[in-house]
Amino acid sequence: MKIGSWARLLLAAAPMLAGCGNFWQAPGGSTSFTLTNSGNISVAQSSTGTSTITVTPANSFTGTVALTCAVTSSLSSPTSPTCSLSSTSVSITGTTALTSTLTVTTASGTTLGAYTIKVTGTSGSLAGSTSLCAEVSNSSGTCTSASTSGNFYILNADSIKGYSIQSGVLTAITGSSETVTGASAVAMGPSGNFLYVASTSSGIILYTISSTGALTAGSQVYGDTQSQSIQVDPSGKWLIDVSSGGTINAIPITSTGAADSSRSIYAPALSGIPIQVAISPNSALIAVAMGSTGTEVIAFNANATNGSPFGANPILYAPETVSTGSAASVAMDPQSRLLYVGEVNALPNNGNNNTGGLRVFSISGSTTTEFTYSAPYASGGLAPHFILPIASGNYVYVANGKGNGVAGNVTGFAVTATALTTGSTVAAGAQPAGMAEDSTGSFVFEVGSSGSPYFDAYTFDSNVAGQLNSQVTSTSAASSKAIVAAP
Repeated sequence: MKIGSWARLLLAAAPMLAGCGNFWQAPGGSTSFTLTNSGNISVAQSSTGTSTITVTPANSFTGTVALTCAVTSSLSSPTSPTCSLSSTSVSITGTTALTSTLTVTTASGTTLGAYTIKVTGTSGSLAGSTSLCAEVSNSSGTCTSASTSGNFYILNADSIKGYSIQSGVLTAITGSSETVTGASAVAMGPSGNFLYVASTSSGIILYTISSTGALTAGSQVYGDTQSQSIQVDPSGKWLIDVSSGGTINAIPITSTGAADSSRSIYAPALSGIPIQVAISPNSALIAVAMGSTGTEVIAFNANATNGSPFGANPILYAPETVSTGSAASVAMDPQSRLLYVGEVNALPNNGNNNTGGLRVFSISGSTTTEFTYSAPYASGGLAPHFILPIASGNYVYVANGKGNGVAGNVTGFAVTATALTTGSTVAAGAQPAGMAEDSTGSFVFEVGSSGSPYFDAYTFDSNVAGQLNSQVTSTSAASSKAIVAAP
């Protein structure tokens, strides 16, 4: 997602992992389960190391949770360790949490270094995961503060480039830099095997992602040269594009990301000029922030094959009752419980450049109901450019601008199904443009469109739940538009 040029003018005028495992409490409000781990693993070559995986039910969940594990690495052509689980499933029958043992096994030729181990649990349509790091070392090193991340891609005005954090250093991915003229938006497919880049010169272009993270440019998927924000629906069947021409476009795609010519493209009109789009994880709702027009919430059916995937009548929410209010950002809770809307001038101006507000709506089917409060939550700045609910759903972070040439910030909120609690704030560059959580679940990335630093990587504090700590910054000159991270 991104903030369009119209909104930007409006807003301007006004280390290995620390706490690598999940440490948040389970969110309330929906039947589910959470996975946690007992900590990182340090293992020598020709040896094994273990961590305990705990499956905790929430809100009366019962059923069998199947467990799988996967090993990933940012090392160059590594001989990786293997992982296994005992047992490979747990059967939840009450409120008691159950466990499985994760074992990481190395050989004499296993490449030394840090690896991410991700354990995923599934039960029907429900899923949860936990990640930890395993350091293969013949010394006493452990997974501590020298950070290593999964791959991510930064869209600048003239390029798309891939990176990862390697031992605390922002490191470019070989073969991942592509020139883009007039770049405007980027989105990644749910498989992590392809991404889309929108530009004013070429429309929306498909890029495939190799196993090393390198990019290969492909064909044009859609010809919109006025794209403001794009997203791939979680089912992987539609590319959603909102255009400054005032339309929301649903482009059918195949499992490889290419346009599906056997299905129709749908492009109904919106009630204003769109800025940013978000899709619920269950693909049932789409929300579009449209500045002073408000936020439009549209029913969506990803499985539609013989008609429009959009509902008959969009539901329009006006901005907060402030004459200059403007919806600048939207996001969906990872569990499809909540809709977040960031608004400029949602709060009274007390002379502190902190008039940005965060509105929150609960979701029930296709109905949304705003939280009960006397005023929206203070976002922490003048302009809430981007909202990032992290994968656990327990915390949401808002990237705020505070005016041209003024350092912005990222403000965190603890989340329940009925309320938010404001947490800590960490510094960011001027005019933040986008945020992403990396695949290990241990980093939050932020990019800015102006000022220094233009890139920040934060890790989660191991003692204060939800608090972000600045870990890596880059002051290289760039005008960033957005950032996406591999799943």
